[in-house]
Amino acid sequence: MLSVEALSAGYGSSLALSDVSLRVEPGQVACLMGRNGVGKTTLLKTVMGVLPARRGRVLYGTLDITNAPPHRRAAAGIGYVPQGRGIFPYLTVEENLLMGLEATPALRRHAGARLDEMYVLFSVLGEMARRVAGTLSGGQQQQLAIARALIRQPTLLLLDEPTEGIQPSIIEEIEGLIRSLRQQRTMGILLVEQFLDFALAVADYCYVMEKGAIVSQGPADQLGQDVVREHLSV
Repeated sequence: MLSVEALSAGYGSSLALSDVSLRVEPGQVACLMGRNGVGKTTLLKTVMGVLPARRGRVLYGTLDITNAPPHRRAAAGIGYVPQGRGIFPYLTVEENLLMGLEATPALRRHAGARLDEMYVLFSVLGEMARRVAGTLSGGQQQQLAIARALIRQPTLLLLDEPTEGIQPSIIEEIEGLIRSLRQQRTMGILLVEQFLDFALAVADYCYVMEKGAIVSQGPADQLGQDVVREHLSV
């Protein structure tokens, strides 16, 4: 589904990623872990086209999207939930969700049905559909950001730190959602996460980054926790 091949990217004269390779298979949850500043968010931005690649390739199925703009990647079926949520704070919850359909004109004809599905997945959003999104709690905003990505029925979902700064009850709900999506075996998920227990609870395969490179990888149930903790500790 997603193949990242020897990818390098950065900011200005600084190289933040160096020859990173990874894969996400259909129905698989792959987790990318590491300390702050090692290149995890940069990798997601480069996969999504927010940041250009300097070397290497990004393949989505058989499609080479290395140089495709972000809206083309979204239209092809990639959903992205950035760190910090990236919602539109002055729009209502429902207006935020409808913005998620802008990249997929065919789905806009079924907007009502897609909204209803999101309100089933996230009941709190249905209760707050007319509320301005900026007034929601941090956890509710995270649910909104995830729902906005899911409303387009992506086949690949990029999640950047979905548990950051939110309450335990909503973390449990997000964990349950990811488990449910994994069980459907149709959507691939690339998850950036530092909360080790959460990552190991939902992931099939883990990659550990250090200084812009993959330094360890393996199935979630086989990767040594001591190794992971070493690369997560400050």
